[in-house]
Amino acid sequence: MSFDLKNEADVKEYLEKLGIEYRFGCYSEKKPEVCHLLGDYLEGIKKDFDKAAKVYRSNCDDYGFAKSCLKYGNYSFLGKGRASDKGDPVKAYQYYEKGCDLNDPDACLHSGLLLVSKSIPKDLKRDVPKAFEYLKKSCEMNNGNACFYLSGMHISGILKEEYNTAKVKQEVEQKDKPSSKNQTSSLPAAAYVVERDMQKAFEFAYKACELRNMYACANLSQMYAKGDGIAKDEKKAEKYKQMAMEMQDEIKTQKQLNFQQGLNPT
Repeated sequence: MSFDLKNEADVKEYLEKLGIEYRFGCYSEKKPEVCHLLGDYLEGIKKDFDKAAKVYRSNCDDYGFAKSCLKYGNYSFLGKGRASDKGDPVKAYQYYEKGCDLNDPDACLHSGLLLVSKSIPKDLKRDVPKAFEYLKKSCEMNNGNACFYLSGMHISGILKEEYNTAKVKQEVEQKDKPSSKNQTSSLPAAAYVVERDMQKAFEFAYKACELRNMYACANLSQMYAKGDGIAKDEKKAEKYKQMAMEMQDEIKTQKQLNFQQGLNPT
């Protein structure tokens, strides 16, 4: 049967049939890919977030479908599809971690960001080394945001808790001033969870920029301009500056289009 998608009645009938097909493919044929589509259908078409959450959770737990683990993690973090609107970062992390173990790059990104955050709840212990590994795995699967965060971690360095005091930070900042940027830190490598390393910072920023992360391209421009982590090169500094500006313009244009079409500009 053909549908005229310009006809409102036909569109409604088409969407109803689509829902029936997804339910059959999920519940009768037990296809994880179709179950995830059913979750998307319940979320996007029916706006039934409670049912969508249940489908995503079941598809993650029962079938190990990575994208559903990520989705349910997002729902848990935001408090979406729950009796309460209060988010649950601990549960969110559990599902992000499942998704990461199943090789979803976005789930690995969110796992890493939660573990490195200083504002996580007490029930979820901050673990920078583990966060770094999750972000690295995400970056290796070509997640530009993860590569960008890894670059930032190497730019500043992350000290172990016992060295993470105001006095030590001041000493490190003094050493890292442009006039003394080539001097070695007064602290041993063992003092860092993630050591300050501008060469590695450059490598991660380069990959993130290649994956079209605007902020990484801007950082790359600065690195070439100053000769941080790479030989100074004014032409390349200008090249990556222009790339960052073009990406910024693309984002602005897309937001304008979304606004005109009545979509969420974010």
